[in-house]
Amino acid sequence: MSTSLLKIFETSFRENFDLPCVSEYGHNNTLTYGEFAKKIARIHILYKACGIKQGDKVALLGKNTAEWVSVFMATITYGAVVVPILNDFNPNDAQHIVNHCDATTLFVDESIYEHMDFSGMPRLRAVVSLDRHVVLDERKSGRSGFATAVKAVARRFAACYPEGFSPEHISYPQLDPQTLCIINYTSGTTGFSKGVMLTHDNMLGNVSFGISRKLHERGSRVLSFLPLAHAYGCAFDMLVPLAVGSHVTILGRTPTPTVLLRAFAKVRPTLVLCVPLILEKIYRKQIVPMISKPPLSWVLSVPLLDKAVYGRIRSKLIDAFGGEFKEVIVGGAPLNREVEEFLYKIRFPFTVGFGMTECGPLISYTPWSEFVPTSSGHTLPGIMEAKIAKVEDVSTEGLGEIMVKGQNVMKGYYKNPKATKAVLEPDGWMHTGDMGYLGGDDGQTIFIRGRYKTMILSANGQNIYPEEIEAKLNNMPYVSESLVVDRNGVLTALVYPDPEQLDAEEMTFENVERIMNETTLPELNKQLAPYEQIKHIQIMPQEFAKTPKRSIKRFLYK
Repeated sequence: MSTSLLKIFETSFRENFDLPCVSEYGHNNTLTYGEFAKKIARIHILYKACGIKQGDKVALLGKNTAEWVSVFMATITYGAVVVPILNDFNPNDAQHIVNHCDATTLFVDESIYEHMDFSGMPRLRAVVSLDRHVVLDERKSGRSGFATAVKAVARRFAACYPEGFSPEHISYPQLDPQTLCIINYTSGTTGFSKGVMLTHDNMLGNVSFGISRKLHERGSRVLSFLPLAHAYGCAFDMLVPLAVGSHVTILGRTPTPTVLLRAFAKVRPTLVLCVPLILEKIYRKQIVPMISKPPLSWVLSVPLLDKAVYGRIRSKLIDAFGGEFKEVIVGGAPLNREVEEFLYKIRFPFTVGFGMTECGPLISYTPWSEFVPTSSGHTLPGIMEAKIAKVEDVSTEGLGEIMVKGQNVMKGYYKNPKATKAVLEPDGWMHTGDMGYLGGDDGQTIFIRGRYKTMILSANGQNIYPEEIEAKLNNMPYVSESLVVDRNGVLTALVYPDPEQLDAEEMTFENVERIMNETTLPELNKQLAPYEQIKHIQIMPQEFAKTPKRSIKRFLYK
């Protein structure tokens, strides 16, 4: 797309001036695109009055709200660098990120800031409340103080636009495409997060692809429930919708199945982005109990009759997601194979994509009507390409580390040349750390087996991918989630049991561990190769620690 990222937003805000832009679910507070652009203009005036320059870092820490979106968009359209921090990070980690990224300003939820220490963030000039837009702390300097500037914003705005704010007043700077846009700190499963540097061109690659594939369109509806501070939600629940004139409704609360089903019914989104956990919970809690009991289980064994039943199940699922979406895009983690097989069998409109923060995030995607089961989509045509690199100790032909190259690949890790060098080759190819192979007519459809760092090498040299074993175990009775680990050459499955099922059957943790080792373990091993056999199931007393995108922090359980 022969334009700049900011020019896309400038054009969208002008052309969609009177359309609904951002709402908060459960509140009567919809902003039109004109009102949203006006909020951005006010923040620009504040930045200018406080001496914030293009390239300065502005940290943003809080839950998803309309104010959060306003500050994010105001920062990038000003030419400053936004540093969104996941509000799930503990305050000490958040404070470390604020210092590491050299932020001059922090916009933050007051409830989070209560647990932070301004004196421990010496580079900050000011801390501003996201809730009330008041200055919570500041360091005085020769420039105009933030508190003074905040109070003067209304007066300065009126002076700038004496006849009112109109579409022709929306104008954003032309920046070099390689200008830094976002520093996104990963929520990785292998240790402390790194600051991914994403340029305006990186984000343009994601946004232009979303526009060209019409993932969102003018007047379409979005229910935003993924963390907007994470690359997945940021790009496709916020940036792409705002670039085309969609109406974004921010859920703003924990997306439990009950809350989501109500919100889907009210908002009726035209595209649904979700992580696998949501589909897997619906499958295990609602579909499996229904299809495993007579007479439905008998009906499903009869040809032709099963099609009618599958059709009814598909219709109920579509209604559950609001009934008006064109597809569900699953990303952020692997989708359980059994769940994927069932959804594909009933022709539910879903597809699985592949991405990572380092690509802002998208690497591959295929529309649901062309989706190939067990794949993670086709690399983005004209934007990304993939190849397979041979890996030591992996002998399977065609299998290796997936490497990617293209417009979406990050600039590097902020102030971390060693980590950058470890993943980025001089010729632009990036190591993803994912093991897999390529297929399709042009060899650009991606099939992922698991993470290279989690791959276990058996005593006889066989490659074991714990994610594949976990996918099978997670479909078994009593299992909520699991983790397969190598304990001195012995494969052990750590299992957090389903508390609802334990309560319903009045079962203790001790009993469920005994039952699972006596019954579940043999059933699991029947589905595994001899070198993959699990020797023991160990019950975990509480949920596994997870990243904000709900991936288990594996490094904690080695």
